[in-house]
Amino acid sequence: MARINVDEGFCKGCGLCIDVCPTHIIELDQARVTAKGYHPAHCIDQSKCTGCCTCATMCPDVAISVWR
Repeated sequence: MARINVDEGFCKGCGLCIDVCPTHIIELDQARVTAKGYHPAHCIDQSKCTGCCTCATMCPDVAISVWR
């Protein structure tokens, strides 16, 4: 099963990964704020991840790793 991992130390909460995810399983965590003051992205349903890597490719901060 594919899954993603978001490194919250690098995530700025820009939302680009949310826009490109074909399965719409990424959202910003409005309940959390990182040390840098951002709402980090997170996956809401790892079981639906296809491992397409579009989120990781789009991320300008290289904060997303995709595991297949």
